[in-house]
Amino acid sequence: MFAALATPALLALFTLAAAAILVGGTRLTGMADRLADRTGLGEALVGGVALGAATSLSGSVVSVTAALEGRASLAFANGIGGIAAQTAFLALADLIHRKANLEHAAADLANVFQGTTLMLLLSLPLVAWTLPEVALFGVHPVSIVLAGVYGLGVYAAGRVRAAPMWRPVHTGATQPDEPAEPAARDASTAALAARFLALMLAMGAAGLLLARTAGVLIDRLELSATLVGALATAVVTSLPELVTTLAAVRRGALQLAVGGIIGGNTFDTLFLTVSDVAYRDGSLYHAVGRADLFWLVVGLVLTAILTLGQLYRQRHGPAGIGLESLVLLGVYAGAVAAQTLLL
Repeated sequence: MFAALATPALLALFTLAAAAILVGGTRLTGMADRLADRTGLGEALVGGVALGAATSLSGSVVSVTAALEGRASLAFANGIGGIAAQTAFLALADLIHRKANLEHAAADLANVFQGTTLMLLLSLPLVAWTLPEVALFGVHPVSIVLAGVYGLGVYAAGRVRAAPMWRPVHTGATQPDEPAEPAARDASTAALAARFLALMLAMGAAGLLLARTAGVLIDRLELSATLVGALATAVVTSLPELVTTLAAVRRGALQLAVGGIIGGNTFDTLFLTVSDVAYRDGSLYHAVGRADLFWLVVGLVLTAILTLGQLYRQRHGPAGIGLESLVLLGVYAGAVAAQTLLL
């Protein structure tokens, strides 16, 4: 169907899908913030799980569709490239929070915990790549471990919030997670959750359209699947994270902003599990190249910098943002340059 379309029509559909994902992501932020207040789960946990999963659904659809079509590099690079892009987005959010470094003001143990969990999850594909190509029912064992570690991480993050053994030191610049919703409600919690789910599914459908058009464009224009995955579909499907993060900062929901990025990145590692299941030509981890693994390492480095920034909690940095934010932007820009010029 899409192969028969002219290139301008494909580009128009690609743009339309990107716009749908962007608009949907914008509306999700307010819903997630209200759900966090009503359920009592907190912004960090709701941002990390519900909002992170919702804004990542379109990206997961892109990866699974690419894997089903045998495009291992596109499936892998789309998920991993999104992690790198979304982490850099948090540095942009730091620019609009002028009172203090965002990582200082949004101090929350659940976000630090999820950051360390993400580093563990990102290291597992590297382990798989170094191991022999084995499979259980067509799936590499590391894909199963990834899903298990993710589930345990979400459960443990909830426990950390409910009964923290460590607490961040509160300063004059720290902005705590406090319910901001007025007593009057325009919709029940169930109705709000239903609307959240419907919007999430609509964004998933847009992700499917994005994947179909991207695959045809790669073949027709003879583009690098890694380049398209890491710097085109990954960035487009990550736009909701950028919009929701900036919107959350403007709403004063700082834990939601940071948790949404870290949680979305954590959820994005599951792209590899579902993509490995969908990829039927062997182990996904052994079908990718050096350029794909490059973005995996970049994501790991960026996550480590972000986590260290949360622990160090610099109050004010150069140029009005945290030093770790400057480093995040520098590393990501350098990675993009390396991808386009060297790899």
